[in-house]
Amino acid sequence: MIGIVVPAHDEEATIRACLAATHRASRHPALAGEKVETIVVLDACTDATGVVAACCDALTVTIRARNVGMARAVGAEALLARGARWLAFTDADTLVSEDWLAAQLALQTEVVCGTVSVADWSPHGGNAGLLAAHFGATYADREGHRHVHGANLGVSAAAYRRAGGFRHLACSEDVALVRALADAGCSIAWSALPRVVTSARTDARAEGGFATALLHAVAQRLAEAAGGPPGAAAAA
Repeated sequence: MIGIVVPAHDEEATIRACLAATHRASRHPALAGEKVETIVVLDACTDATGVVAACCDALTVTIRARNVGMARAVGAEALLARGARWLAFTDADTLVSEDWLAAQLALQTEVVCGTVSVADWSPHGGNAGLLAAHFGATYADREGHRHVHGANLGVSAAAYRRAGGFRHLACSEDVALVRALADAGCSIAWSALPRVVTSARTDARAEGGFATALLHAVAQRLAEAAGGPPGAAAAA
């Protein structure tokens, strides 16, 4: 069985589309009918995320931690207990490609670190073009990249257990896990083949995550355009 973990905090606006995409990925012919289960970890949700997830036939579990590391860990443990041999992780504001799982497994490795793309930069208003240009110029969306994204990550059950799983970190839990996997001697594919499209939203669910990085990038570019010193926005 293949397991998909989606942490969620108040994601009723995005979770339906996310789960529709994971459902399509779970039916890819290359999986040869292998069972795929998706679990949404409802972390201190105050909206209808859980109702929508249940209507989409996803498993759900509720925690009250406001901690994405704990959410991913709880989801992973639940799926391991159900017999998952492979764990795939994404985010509630992300759409995985139809061949996402198939592409991860086709790499025949213990860990897959994928890239992300953004289709809509409009949440950043007048800075959308600036940020899109910055992302295109600085982000390595190619084989051999060294990005780590919880929105596009896969790991075998054996490797996950060997590395000790996700630490209960409020951010950078994905980076910490990949570091632990590398330290444990796991084989890692740094690949752009498993595709996902994530949002460029400005209301970060995990401070220090992708949304925060985008906001810092905007501030940096604006500071540079105004003639400020390099790195002036780092403390913003």
